[in-house]
Amino acid sequence: MSDEGKTKKKKGGMKLILLIVGALLIGGAGTAGGLYATGFFSAKEDGPKPDPNKPVLVLAGESAEDVAKAHGGGEGGHSAAGAGGHAPGKGIDLPTPTNPTAYQATYFQLQAPFTSNMADTDSFAQIAVAVSTYYDMRVIEAVKTHEMAIRSGVLMMLAQQPEEMLVTPKGKQTLQVKIKTIINDVLKQKTGYGGIDNVYFTNFVIQ
Repeated sequence: MSDEGKTKKKKGGMKLILLIVGALLIGGAGTAGGLYATGFFSAKEDGPKPDPNKPVLVLAGESAEDVAKAHGGGEGGHSAAGAGGHAPGKGIDLPTPTNPTAYQATYFQLQAPFTSNMADTDSFAQIAVAVSTYYDMRVIEAVKTHEMAIRSGVLMMLAQQPEEMLVTPKGKQTLQVKIKTIINDVLKQKTGYGGIDNVYFTNFVIQ
């Protein structure tokens, strides 16, 4: 075979290879385009979708009730299964904002004071408590719904406190933390989420 024939044969083979590679590239691009159009890649890129039943932070100037309704809380901002919309369980803590001034705090006064005897004394404490949250109204609605369980936990804890601790400022601060923990633990167990940022004493009497 002449050199010219060999050259033509090589060129023909190269054309065939290029055609095959081009077809594969086009087919691959078409498949990738189809997968992209159906959202195959976007689901991975976007990461996990936010839980529509999870309470969300309320920006300063917004209404906690309006935000809850906008995120599926329904009338009054209370989802069907509570603040988290999840079955009872261990639950999770909702993180406290790193810049609280950017968010709207919502306050709620528990209706009746907590009255309990102190440990190892005849004295008793009567404490009125309010709570706050930076999250939407579903957290407050959950506090209202599960107030009976909250009251039981707080009263059991109060009965174990010595009078000497509660009469000091540091003791009162420690008590605030304990009550906040009890409330959030009840909410996490009942709804799946906590969300109470702080506890306030609106009345504190020891007799």
